Amino acid sequence: MMIILRIVLILVLFLAGCGKQQTISTPTGPSIAHPGKRVPDSSYVPYTQRPYKIKGKTYYPLPSSHGYSEKGVASWYGRKFHGRKTSNSEIYNMYAKTAAHKTLPMNTQALVKNLENGRETMLRINDRGPFVKGRIIDLSLTGAQELGIVKNGTAQVKVTALGEAVTYVQNNKKIKRFLPYQDFNKGNFFVQLGSFTNKENADKLRQKMNKQGKTTVIVEYDREDLLFYRVQVYGGSTLGEAKTMESTLGQQGYSEAFVIAR
Repeated sequence: MMIILRIVLILVLFLAGCGKQQTISTPTGPSIAHPGKRVPDSSYVPYTQRPYKIKGKTYYPLPSSHGYSEKGVASWYGRKFHGRKTSNSEIYNMYAKTAAHKTLPMNTQALVKNLENGRETMLRINDRGPFVKGRIIDLSLTGAQELGIVKNGTAQVKVTALGEAVTYVQNNKKIKRFLPYQDFNKGNFFVQLGSFTNKENADKLRQKMNKQGKTTVIVEYDREDLLFYRVQVYGGSTLGEAKTMESTLGQQGYSEAFVIAR
């Protein structure tokens, strides 16, 4: 009888253990309950999609490449960077069909057209840059050769995003991303003129812009060690309108102005 009771007790404990959920902790969020299997945190943002600062200017990667099209100056980079890591940790190969862009999501397939000779090529974005005023894309040597800009170094181009990968490799692991496409013909776009730690300076710039008939707001940003007051001018309901506003403000002396989407 004692043996039977022990067997029953063991079975009860075993079944209770099977029904209990295991609590695990994700690296990007609080503990979650799941029966023994780690589930990716849907709120995780790849490091290549996070804001970054170069030469005192902060860049905000676009949440999606859908609908993106822009005209500007293209340049290229070659042997000096060949073999070095790109922004998404790949090894730069100047003979591959890749390019660097300041804000497009990594792995965006972009059609680049040389407006000076009509030649086109399709490149994959795997790096950040170029950080030279007026330039919108940095091509690999192969990309530059296909567009015929190696000799001159730069050319006027049109960049059109054709789509972005839903899977990519990071740290030797395949990662999936499913992002809702943003419609660049709808939404609210602002142009940021400056970021101040002194609220009075931010208020003065806002008042100056308001007097010019521009809708201007101040957005607070807490960096933990400092509180910043960002002055932003409404740029319109499309990316094109906002880029025009950015250009106009740049000509007025706001050389660090840049577009953000909300």
